[in-house]
Parts: sequence; C-alpha cells; structure tokens
Amino acid sequence: MTPAYILTLSCPDRLGLVHAVSGFLLEHGGNIEEAAQYNDQATGLFFMRVQFACTQHDGATLREHLARFAEPYTMRFSLHAKAQTMPAVLMVSREGHCLNDLLFRVKSGLLPIDIRAIISNHRDFYQLAASYNIPFHHIPVTAATKAQAEARQYEIIQAEGAELVVLARYMQVLSNDLCTKLAGRAINIHHSFLPSFKGAKPYYQAHDRGVKLIGATAHYVTADLDEGPIIEQDVARADHTDTVEDLTARGRDTESLVLARAVKWHSEHRVLLNGHKTVVFR
Repeated sequence: MTPAYILTLSCPDRLGLVHAVSGFLLEHGGNIEEAAQYNDQATGLFFMRVQFACTQHDGATLREHLARFAEPYTMRFSLHAKAQTMPAVLMVSREGHCLNDLLFRVKSGLLPIDIRAIISNHRDFYQLAASYNIPFHHIPVTAATKAQAEARQYEIIQAEGAELVVLARYMQVLSNDLCTKLAGRAINIHHSFLPSFKGAKPYYQAHDRGVKLIGATAHYVTADLDEGPIIEQDVARADHTDTVEDLTARGRDTESLVLARAVKWHSEHRVLLNGHKTVVFR
C-alpha cells in the first residue's frame, strides 16, 4: 500500500499558495488525494489541509524539505502519516455517557484514536475500562491535593505519549498551568443552553425555565473556563411535555455525538486553530 500523509498548514495569505503547495508535492512525488483550503479575509491568514500519497520520500525527509519550503512563506505546518492512529488519554468523573460512547466507537473502528489510559477522580468506571483492557488511573482531587493530582495526571499523559486528551465529562477545572501544557490537544464537552445555565443541575434549571433548545459544545481547553476555540456544536428541540429526565437523556445523547465528531475531526487533523476560533475541514 502506498504511504499516505496529511499535511496541514497556515500562513499569511498571498497569491499562488495553492499552486506552490501542489507544485512542491508534485516535485517530491506526491499524489494529492484530498485537498481543502480557506482564506480568512478578516485575519489575512490562509489555511490548507492536503492528503497525499508518496513513495519517493519517507515522512522524515518530507518534513525536512517542507521546513525549507515553508520558511519564505512564514508558514506553520504539520505532517502526519495517515495510517498512524492518534494516542489519546480520556478523563472522566461520574457521568459516563461520553466515555462509554467513545470507547464503543473506537472498538468499532469508527474513531482513529488509540486510547492509552483513562484518568478519573472517582472509581466508578474502572470496570468499564477493564472490559476494554485500558489502564485506569484513579487520582482523587481536592483543593489541598489539586497540584499534586495534576502533576500525576500530566505524568501519565506524557508517559503514554498522548497527542490528545479528552475531558469526557471530567468535572474538575484544570489549572492555568495544565491548560497551557495541553494547549491545542485537549478537548472538553459541556452543555449549551439558551439561556445559559451554570452551576449544579443545569437540566433542572433549563426545565424550570421551559427551554425549547438544548445543546452541546466541544471546544479546546484554555485557562478561560468553557471559552476555548469551538470545534463543534449541535442542538436538540425540547417542548413543554419534556420532563427533567427527558432533557437530561437528550442532552447526554447530544453531548456524546458532538464530542465524538470533535475527537474524530481532531484525530484526522481536520481542525486548525485560527486565534480564538477554529477552521474545520470536514
């Protein structure tokens, strides 16, 4: 099978960028299989994702040549082997719907990630992890032990070589330090209501206000709580006949779907950061 690669890049926009990139790939024996590009007129930045096959060079050689090619364009790029499954660590607390959904999708071959470990501040899902033969790390978190707990979490993430950390309903606020260390590779999921309800029991609050839309937002983790660059969102309708249990069940389904899409797109290198926003080549 011919080796395939995924090239993603961003740089200041200028004439001839698509021609230059395709010319570079042609010169190095690359056959383009899929390509998408976007010019953000508000920021003047150009974004591109190219999937190509290549037998003339290996990945290391291509990266060396790409570095020289990218320099005059002030271009940031990454190159990944398409066949390489992304190493990931999942974090969860006591709500397991997103965790269970991700585990099943990976087992079914629907998500190209390799789940190396599950980290939780509770023991609730150690048997679920064991059923998938995935190491489970119980790390309790209190105000007094938060720094030590996060140090242990990061140690596991690094030891497993995780390129992605998924907060699959992990209900602890990460410190600014850990957010910085995980910048661009940690995805969180949370509900999104109109109007927004924060704090405990949001579905009870939503039911009390008679909301007609419930939804979910998947975004990259930043030090600003729940305000990181958004990757995916979706909504579901609600009406006066819905109970709190109905809203909760529908909300959990929406959260699971939105998070799965975000994880899939990230693991396929379809998401590029654009300041406080993202470019998603679906």
